[in-house]
Amino acid sequence: MPQSSRPAIRSTSRPLLTGLLLAVANGTLLPVQGRINSALGAKLDDGVAAAVVSFTTGLVLIAVIGLALPKGRAGLRRIVPAVKERSFPRFYVVAGGIGALYVIAQSFTIGLLGVALFTVAVITGQTVSGLFVDRLGIGPGGKRSITGVRILGSILTIAAVAWAVSPRLGAAADVGSLLFPILLPVVAGCLMSFQQAMNGTATVHYGSPIAATLVNFVAGTVILWIAWLIKASLLGPGHALPAEWWYYVGGPMGCVFIGLAALLVRSLGVLVTGLGMIAGQLLGSLALDLILPAPGTLVAFPTILGTLLTLFAIIVATLPWPKGALSPAVPPSAIRASPGGRTAVKGR
Repeated sequence: MPQSSRPAIRSTSRPLLTGLLLAVANGTLLPVQGRINSALGAKLDDGVAAAVVSFTTGLVLIAVIGLALPKGRAGLRRIVPAVKERSFPRFYVVAGGIGALYVIAQSFTIGLLGVALFTVAVITGQTVSGLFVDRLGIGPGGKRSITGVRILGSILTIAAVAWAVSPRLGAAADVGSLLFPILLPVVAGCLMSFQQAMNGTATVHYGSPIAATLVNFVAGTVILWIAWLIKASLLGPGHALPAEWWYYVGGPMGCVFIGLAALLVRSLGVLVTGLGMIAGQLLGSLALDLILPAPGTLVAFPTILGTLLTLFAIIVATLPWPKGALSPAVPPSAIRASPGGRTAVKGR
């Protein structure tokens, strides 16, 4: 019997490791995309317009890919039947609005909070909600218990991120007065876990992550265009679009990020997928700050150690710990024999 159990352990551990590495790699796209969209926003003097450009270019790209590939076309043909047949709750089709909310939260709160507090707020919301989204079984991977190990991994992740960005927290002199603005990125982070779960479920029924990604970009693009039109009618449009090509690769990066995340939540679950992408986000940010630092960038020792602690937290949350690993050990003296030859713990 022991011999038959070994292949099963290898077959489950390898996909877990591969999926986790993909989640980390996927997370590294976020800081690069954020740097590009931030530069575009500064060029246009309009953060909402930059988000509109990013979502619109992503929508055009994923539509072209979906129409060009046979599997993409097959997935697109399944969208309307899946929605009509209520294969999943119909509101899942507006999951892309959560991505729009995240971008809007960036536009309206980073100026008040700074990047550090914004990052801590989003990741705190995403990590905590990931536990409950898995517990509710909203994602395609089904229900996953809230174990002590998963809670410990989540707490370590939040602490590690706070430590990693702590050198930049000094810019926020009065954190107490920023409590209300912090709520918006916390809510956006909480909803991101639901977005990943909804996209993963939709991907199963569409049969293709391309279709789920396209639906996401349609919803997000419509919402952002409405927000920009309202803003432009009140404050006027920003500057003209730049000619440099690299300003427009943020949208394609979003296509990869959403599509890959939708695939990974099926095997890893929402929490572990989110934790892996958080680790990738920190690693990508650290690499950017070291290789292509922005003006005023600070790479301090706590930033490096906090990033390493985040990786440790991912290991804690994802390793196949034995059941009851965090339970207190039972001393041999507390074990007694029962009449049937079985053992029991004294006092239980």
